[in-house]
Amino acid sequence: MEMVDPARTALTDAFGRRISYLRISVTDRCDLRCRYCMAERMTFLPKDQVLTLEEIALIADLFIARGVRKIRLTGGEPLVRRDITDLVRRIGRHLGSGLDEVTLTTNGTRLVQHAQALAEAGVRRINVSLDSRDPERFAHVTRGGDIRAVLDGLDAAREAGLAVKINMVALKGINEDEILPMLHWCDAQGFDLTLIETMPLGETGEDRTDHYLPLTDVADGIGRHHPLTPTGYRTGGPSRYHAVEGLGVRLGLITPLTNNFCADCNRMRMTCEGKIFMCLGHEDHVDLKTAFREGGPEAVEPLIDRALRLKPAAHDFRIGADAPAAAVRRHMSVTGG
Repeated sequence: MEMVDPARTALTDAFGRRISYLRISVTDRCDLRCRYCMAERMTFLPKDQVLTLEEIALIADLFIARGVRKIRLTGGEPLVRRDITDLVRRIGRHLGSGLDEVTLTTNGTRLVQHAQALAEAGVRRINVSLDSRDPERFAHVTRGGDIRAVLDGLDAAREAGLAVKINMVALKGINEDEILPMLHWCDAQGFDLTLIETMPLGETGEDRTDHYLPLTDVADGIGRHHPLTPTGYRTGGPSRYHAVEGLGVRLGLITPLTNNFCADCNRMRMTCEGKIFMCLGHEDHVDLKTAFREGGPEAVEPLIDRALRLKPAAHDFRIGADAPAAAVRRHMSVTGG
């Protein structure tokens, strides 16, 4: 029997960080156009450049065999991908035998149609992006989205038994007055809340500097009403969680600009066209799609090792008058949130 070399199998980068979390963008398309994420007019990939669901599933198998314990499906909006629950079901077969969790991040607009099927496929919790509960403001931020569809989707998720965490990008001059009310609403709904600093990814036609809101300031403001206590709770991602005095909600903070979370990064990201980006803030990548289509799974393994060697120590996100409008050219929807 051939012996497996644990050092060869384990996903450990050049800085000794163990990679146990893979985020897979299943599509670059989305049915919203959030101002901090996309340009109003986007050009999306043609179908033949996008991995098939079967290809995604087979590549996911390789990562699970190498020690990935958590897979998150993202986009774009993952629920616009046809037959997405088939992929969830396919990956979910590994739950309890190598994989601890399969989950996804969604804008919630299609949860009414998909929530029950996701739960049946093995999903236990989801992240839902929601930056405002005000109908007009939501439509402004998303360039035309309908808040009712998201709220109905959240009801469907609850009915299906899915745990929900709301992801809210903190935007100065746009939704800063809604942050404390959102916290109270999440508490009443039984949801957790994570606040996120805007990230300089891709040209969006908007000046991010105008809307950058440091979460250090936000946390201070919340703390005047509800003192915050850091906790050791983790979900595998970059969010650092706090207990909120007087409330049952967990508050997460993702702070790529004020306090980066790179030292203990455990993640890689694969785009819908099979590119592995080792870091959100760098353009370096390896192309798994070409290798897979030409040589099958065996051709992918050396590229995974190469990606590990190339993973940088940290991103270089900056924002302000002396910083470029975008740290990288690609939009968040390309890499996956």
